[in-house]
Amino acid sequence: MLQLPSRVEKIYYNNVTLYLKRDDLIHANFSGNKARKFHYFLENDFPDIKKIVSYGSAQSNAMYSLSVLAKMRGWKFEYYVDHISAYLKQNPHGNYAGALENGMQMTAGRGVTSPTINNGTLFIEEGGRQKEAAYGIKILANEIIDWQRENSIKELNVFLPSGTGTTALFLQKNILKGQPQGIAPTVYTCACVGDNAYLKKQFLELEEDEKYHPRILSLEKKHHFGRLYKENYEIWLKLQQQTGVVFDLLYDPLGWRTLLAHSEVMSKPTLYIHQGGVLGNESMLPRYERKYPSISE
Repeated sequence: MLQLPSRVEKIYYNNVTLYLKRDDLIHANFSGNKARKFHYFLENDFPDIKKIVSYGSAQSNAMYSLSVLAKMRGWKFEYYVDHISAYLKQNPHGNYAGALENGMQMTAGRGVTSPTINNGTLFIEEGGRQKEAAYGIKILANEIIDWQRENSIKELNVFLPSGTGTTALFLQKNILKGQPQGIAPTVYTCACVGDNAYLKKQFLELEEDEKYHPRILSLEKKHHFGRLYKENYEIWLKLQQQTGVVFDLLYDPLGWRTLLAHSEVMSKPTLYIHQGGVLGNESMLPRYERKYPSISE
């Protein structure tokens, strides 16, 4: 069902050679880091589970992936949000529209209440931040280790942008456990949702031993999640023009800007992980086109 291992491509951007792991192509509707995080729930048996309950934003990538998982497993899916705009309700698009088509039941204005959770319910933290995510991310780590060995790459850096940091944390941990020290790839990431302190806090909640933590890179200028930055739109367009690959508009532009600002990382062979999420572009791209029409032309 899932196309694993995901393939690795050599790409060129602004005369820089990098490797791209195409986790966005794992499955037509169940791909990227969410497919890795939720792999455990797809592969294992849960005879008593009848529904999934989770929470987050109304255009969440995790929300859509959970709706696909629920549909695949024949489970109900209840999702809770603080707020949903009147425009989105009247004009469903992106992840929200996709999740509704898959049978999601959304409740706005209140959180998940205890009576909602019972023995027949699988509760998923926002963004899939839980220990079961390690199952699929360990598979990803092994794929990277195998690819590095097959291609005789002595030193490898791996980069991916982070929301909760779950994928980056479990990836570095499993790589270090699967490879001798000195050979194991180093995982780099950047904080997209909060600042570096927020991301470090997320790491510590999942793993107290800091030797397993990824290295956090950043830009000099503070970045506000979800804000429409001209630089983000420009690099997204250039990446598509030069590589032929469509990236996510929410995380990847900051990820690429941060990685390219750190030439010391790219002094070694560098693997960028494409974590999917492009369905969310249906809502982000029109916003960018309206704000920066001269760039869109």
